[in-house]
Amino acid sequence: MAVENCTGFPDFILLGLSDRQDVQRGLFVLFLLVYGITVITNLGMVWLINMDPRLHTPMYYFLSNLSFCDVCYSSTVSPKMLADFLSEQKMIPYNLCAIQMFLFGAFADVECLLLAVMAYDRYVAICNPLLYTVTMSSSICTQLVAIAYLVGLVDSAIHTCCTFRLLFCNSNIINHFFCDIPPLLALSSSDTSINEIVMFTFIGCVVGFSVITICLSYSYIITAILRMNSAEGRRKTFSTCASHLTAVAIFHGTLLFMYFRPSSSYSMDTDKMASVFYTVVIPMLNPLIYSLRNKDVKGTLKKQLTLN
Repeated sequence: MAVENCTGFPDFILLGLSDRQDVQRGLFVLFLLVYGITVITNLGMVWLINMDPRLHTPMYYFLSNLSFCDVCYSSTVSPKMLADFLSEQKMIPYNLCAIQMFLFGAFADVECLLLAVMAYDRYVAICNPLLYTVTMSSSICTQLVAIAYLVGLVDSAIHTCCTFRLLFCNSNIINHFFCDIPPLLALSSSDTSINEIVMFTFIGCVVGFSVITICLSYSYIITAILRMNSAEGRRKTFSTCASHLTAVAIFHGTLLFMYFRPSSSYSMDTDKMASVFYTVVIPMLNPLIYSLRNKDVKGTLKKQLTLN
């Protein structure tokens, strides 16, 4: 098709998770429940941490930011997905598609980097406890969070600009439930080799930095735990890291599966199921993982419920 026939800013059509009306109604109820739990539990975590002075520590400061990021992360996808379950024509304007991709990518990067920062925080607390208050001062913690957001915004802007410079001549139907990079690359009629290189390079840098930081931090942490004489001390120290390790394994495992494959190996149906997990389920699981295994958070919750 001639390039001149591809000019303009078309609307895209999202196929969603299913084209069956009865299935869509059931999915609407299910994901509305999941999204409601996500918003309530994550904002509840932010509220609890802000309410209790005992939780005004670097670890909980980062956890509060992670919960806020999870709300934003999920909210870039879930409301549109829920609306599409009740709509016959799942249209998304070109500009809104770009905005959704940008915001989703930015918050995904921020979450990735926050998990790395939280691993470093645990390393300092366990391996260098005497220097903890100096190394993880409030100003340094604020700077680390600000850097995570800055990197996320810049990285996502690069991916969004590279993706939306492409031409979409053959079809405007996206075989997905939101505007993500892989399905748009599969839809484009342009050469996407540069986009794939950019995607692997930049996402690889962010994810690679996060994974290396986490692995190095926990290698030192495990060494320190093994050197402890007390079995009870080893158990308590490891329990403070268990929630974070669980969140890291779930998030990075899904992320690596989604983005670090050549486009020829994409299966959109499989990728949509994986995308549901990391866009909808993980933001709901994170506050549950941290709260169920954290005595301080559970104690603060009981206190606030008693006061109210």
